[in-house]
Amino acid sequence: MSWKDRTELLIGKESLEKLANSHVLVVGLGGVGGMAAEMIVRAGVGKITIVDADVIHESNINRQIIALSGNEGKPKVFEWKKRLLEINPELEIQAINEFLRDEAIPELLNNKFDYIVDAIDTLAPKVFLIYHAMKKGYPIISSLGSGSKLAPELIEICDISKSYNCKLGFYVRKRLHKLGIRSGFDVVFSPEPQNKDTIIANESEENIKSTIGTISYMPNAFGIFIASAVIRRLI
Repeated sequence: MSWKDRTELLIGKESLEKLANSHVLVVGLGGVGGMAAEMIVRAGVGKITIVDADVIHESNINRQIIALSGNEGKPKVFEWKKRLLEINPELEIQAINEFLRDEAIPELLNNKFDYIVDAIDTLAPKVFLIYHAMKKGYPIISSLGSGSKLAPELIEICDISKSYNCKLGFYVRKRLHKLGIRSGFDVVFSPEPQNKDTIIANESEENIKSTIGTISYMPNAFGIFIASAVIRRLI
């Protein structure tokens, strides 16, 4: 029995072929983006580009499935490339070990993608990826904040304009409004209230990459929600 047979039984041969012929870009390979990439590949997407400049830290072990005691200090993007090829040796994969500065984003988007996953947790590149993807007409789904959350049953997929009660979402909407974008792409978010005691805040709107308490399953649940949206829309 082929590893794709159960997927074909569920979605049909034609949809499986659509996935095999699709190219998905995943930017950010933390707990959210890594799980999204894995679920997208396991569903049968045939080509993927993954982007991340970070290395694996001990602090990642509580929530990132790529993070193990034996690979600390190794670049995430290359560890993910190895893992994804072990899932599907025929996968076409491009791994970019780079932090996407503003000028690099339009250049990256000169490639053809069928879907884009934004799992960036730094505000400026996140907003510019969304902005340039929408300018080019690419479908994109963005992860909002999964930190300081415990209840996966509250996770939602909706248009950015309908998201609420998420600090990262607030700043993303604020920045995009200045660029003329108020709606038109999906986000995964949770309206679950954040406990301020679980956040070591960085109040700079330029970055807002605060240290936030996380639990093992929440970023991964966000990634699964993202993958589900990508897969269903591709087919």
